Amino acid sequence: MDWLSRYFKGSSHRVSEGQYHGNYGDYGVWNERSSSWDALSEYENEDVDRAIALSLSEEEQKKAKATENASTLEEDEQLARALQESLNAASPPRENGHAYQPAPLLFSSGFRICAGCNTEIGHGRFLSCMDAYWHPECFRCHACSQPISDYEFSMSGKYPYHKSCYRELYHPKCDVCKQFIPANMNGFIEYRALPFWLQKYCPSHEMDGTPRCCSCERMEPRDTKYVTLDDGRMLCLECLDSAVMDTNECQPLYLDIQEFYEGLNMKIGQQVPLLFVERQALNEAMEGEKNGHHHLPETRGLCLSEEQTVSRISRRPRIGAGNKITNMITEPCRLTRRCEVTAILILYGLPRLLTGSILAHEMMHAWLRLQGYHSLSQEVEEGICQVLAHMWLDSEIISGSGNNVASTSSSSASTTPKKGSRSQFERKLGDFFKHQIESDKSPAYGDGFRAGNRAVLQYGLQRTLNHIKLTGTFPC
Repeated sequence: MDWLSRYFKGSSHRVSEGQYHGNYGDYGVWNERSSSWDALSEYENEDVDRAIALSLSEEEQKKAKATENASTLEEDEQLARALQESLNAASPPRENGHAYQPAPLLFSSGFRICAGCNTEIGHGRFLSCMDAYWHPECFRCHACSQPISDYEFSMSGKYPYHKSCYRELYHPKCDVCKQFIPANMNGFIEYRALPFWLQKYCPSHEMDGTPRCCSCERMEPRDTKYVTLDDGRMLCLECLDSAVMDTNECQPLYLDIQEFYEGLNMKIGQQVPLLFVERQALNEAMEGEKNGHHHLPETRGLCLSEEQTVSRISRRPRIGAGNKITNMITEPCRLTRRCEVTAILILYGLPRLLTGSILAHEMMHAWLRLQGYHSLSQEVEEGICQVLAHMWLDSEIISGSGNNVASTSSSSASTTPKKGSRSQFERKLGDFFKHQIESDKSPAYGDGFRAGNRAVLQYGLQRTLNHIKLTGTFPC
């Protein structure tokens, strides 16, 4: 209706693009309009009433829409301000190159998917890290499964951790003092390690008097007490379980190794005395020995060819207070020369497998002398003796059951198991002693073993021995 249009154009309020301009609470506008109603016909008054009602309804709808648009604009402005504030904020500290800003951000629903629960994040706080978005409660430590609320976190692979959890799991701990290994002056974590035993420890323990087992070479943990032998050597409790302590205990092992030599067609026809001695007695005997070679810094076995009087251990000592060896009983033994070999001396207190490998080594010295292998170089003689010691260890580890030879390693309350029922640690110990022979860096014992072992693997033991007797060298 053109007249109706002209009527509203005459009003002081305008409706434009769905938004109402003016004071919605000012009803004077309608009073102004009502002043002209008397000039209208009754019919026109009814039309005007309907038009006014329709106008009021439309204006109510447009007012609600305007309010909604204003709210949307306000949210957009808040989002823009929050984004700008996050860009202007200082970056938090970083751990392993990863950091997140835990400040809350607001945004419309559907913009982000949480990498933790795979649902929409919606309005509210979120975290942006690891190239993904998270609900704060969904960004959790892979170790303790608790939310990470700190400003920094650690990563291992693709998993986040609390710094404390990461340290507990991955920061190396000293196996001696049980503390976290500290960083050095350059900020690097530095430690010493025995790779074979997977033992790692602070470098300071090599200088602070921490005991080391004379057999397996492991450092003594603070929560363990090693046994102190009367000559000052330290022995761990695992090695003590199979330690051979006196001459009588070693006799069955001696017979076992003699049978091993006979199985190689290398029978030792002469009965060579075997004595267990302390370190001092061994060193004194070594000084009086004119022949043979010795593995410094400590000799643990000796094949004698001179007449001497040696103090041997006649009874197994006991472990007293403070894990110290007591009641050591020794007696002098006069050795007379009846052949090229007068006796074999072995250092007491070592595990059965180490004692056996030393005895196998010294018996090879005896066999060479009794068979007329004279004036061999140190590398050849010590090398071939190490080959026999390694072969014996290998046979002990591989055989499992072997012969029913009585064990020589026993304590005052129990005996060490026979072959086949050997403990897991003792098997590991045998592998360690083999590893020691294989990785020895000394020219005679290390290089000599490797040259002799290559020759035996290529030509066999008997042909290698024949070549040594003829030429004094290993076959190439």
